[in-house]
Amino acid sequence: MAPGKRTRRSKKSQEFSLKAALSCFQVTALNTQRLNLSCRDFDSIPKCIEELTGFQEVDLSRNRIREIPAFTTNFLSVTVLDLHSNQLESLPSSLGILQNLLVLNLCNNLLRSLPGELGQLKTLRTLNLGLNQLDALPASVVGLKELRYIGLSDNRFTHFPGCLHRLNKLEKVNMARNPIWTRQNPEAAPETFLLVRSSLLCGRCLERCQSFRRRMKNEEKGGVESCFLRDSDDSVAPPADPHTTLQ
Repeated sequence: MAPGKRTRRSKKSQEFSLKAALSCFQVTALNTQRLNLSCRDFDSIPKCIEELTGFQEVDLSRNRIREIPAFTTNFLSVTVLDLHSNQLESLPSSLGILQNLLVLNLCNNLLRSLPGELGQLKTLRTLNLGLNQLDALPASVVGLKELRYIGLSDNRFTHFPGCLHRLNKLEKVNMARNPIWTRQNPEAAPETFLLVRSSLLCGRCLERCQSFRRRMKNEEKGGVESCFLRDSDDSVAPPADPHTTLQ
């Protein structure tokens, strides 16, 4: 590069004004207020949005955000928080105050671990953690009693997280493209796990799944078979594309 010549700097979040933020409000098909700050080349979350209220959805995806500041009370009404495709390496413990969250999308970041406070999101139904660097989930995940879907594809899991067995409403787990292995056949590791009612299985399949479930508990590996029994009367999870992630 020639002396004195500067590279083009991206738009800084500090330069983003309250007036500009107000122009980013949208009304969704469900008649909710959505703050769309996607694809703004931000390297941090704009300070000015702390002055905004009344929005239920926040889209900060496809930026270069490295850190999430402590959440203010203005975020307490948020039901959808989309932070996919950023550069997040960690999450703040204050994440746990977002008690109204239904959907949290953290796909395609640089996360290596998650705070225990994640388990405080009692209403969360969809959690996407695909395309990160995770190899384990915090034990507090058992507190996500309303969770229906969790995306864990393209991470570093070598076994199925045992804590997910305790989530009674969980319907689908996406673990595509993780280095999961089984002692008997390392090449047979499934990509997507579905929960089914035992009453819908034939005798042979029921016996096979029970055998695998006992083996999973004994070896503390989990996930050696793509069928997990649910003894309650919960609905059967529908067939799913193992490569699907939420965006």
